[in-house]
Amino acid sequence: MRSLIGLLVVLVIVLITYKLYFSQLQSTGSAAPARTIDLVGVKNDLLSIAQAERVYQAEHSSYASLSELSSSGTMAMSKPGRDGYAYEVETSASGFRVVAHCPAATSPGCADYAVDDAMNFHTAP
Repeated sequence: MRSLIGLLVVLVIVLITYKLYFSQLQSTGSAAPARTIDLVGVKNDLLSIAQAERVYQAEHSSYASLSELSSSGTMAMSKPGRDGYAYEVETSASGFRVVAHCPAATSPGCADYAVDDAMNFHTAP
């Protein structure tokens, strides 16, 4: 009889722990996976634009704006942004920087991201 009561106590403790663990997982923010997917898409877009910028520079010996990359056929991406992020290319004689500006009005707390001519992805100041 004692072993049956001990087994029931352990079973109740396991069930309570299980329920608390999974209820905490559900309440920790369901937007995190969607935001992560959006950021991966933005990162891929920035790297794609940077790669197109490198190809354009190899062919024309200069860097191009986002519209020039698109109109020359170097870049196949047709949209100038993704999920509220707006893309911009900053060029100079010695390099370029592709920036994704976040939609601060609709997504407070988001950050701008950038890729430079060395293909380094980082948050933009």
